[in-house]
Amino acid sequence: MKLSKMFAAAALAAVLSSPVLAQPAAPSAAPATPAAPAAAGAVNVTPSGDIIQTLTASGQFTTLLKALDSVNLTSVLKTPGPLTLFAPTDAAFATASVDMSNKAALQQLLGYHIINAKVDEAKINGTKGPIPSVAGKLVYIDGSGTPHKVNAADIVADVSVSNGVIHVVDKVLSPDFTPPPAAQ
Repeated sequence: MKLSKMFAAAALAAVLSSPVLAQPAAPSAAPATPAAPAAAGAVNVTPSGDIIQTLTASGQFTTLLKALDSVNLTSVLKTPGPLTLFAPTDAAFATASVDMSNKAALQQLLGYHIINAKVDEAKINGTKGPIPSVAGKLVYIDGSGTPHKVNAADIVADVSVSNGVIHVVDKVLSPDFTPPPAAQ
């Protein structure tokens, strides 16, 4: 357990010194369009304090919350931040093959969903590129189209909370994701 806390602290310290790397997307012939209204079945999340309190109040993130707790990352997401969490719903976890018993791999996977900076929808809109995660690997955002994406996942909802922002995603992010050549 001490090793897990040391990993979380070291990862946060390392990322604190890393700049957010995403760059504005190259201009296209068509102007960027704002995010589409929520589709039927889309996730609606209401701010309810910090990241963990909001996920808990929503009731749609029980698998994520259990996983975060099992690898001692809950306390990280309760810090003052600012933090960004790409939060897969229970439905996203249901379609992913995540080994919840391999705690080291699970901690790396969940750390990949956390950015140690506030990357809100306004910063994603119109940008495209990499952002360092707490796990030390890059996630790739694409805010040049609709819906906005992180890696291969759609961002289906955004909510600002007291210690950062939650982007609800429709897939569990894979640290093994290879972006298209133009995104690198």
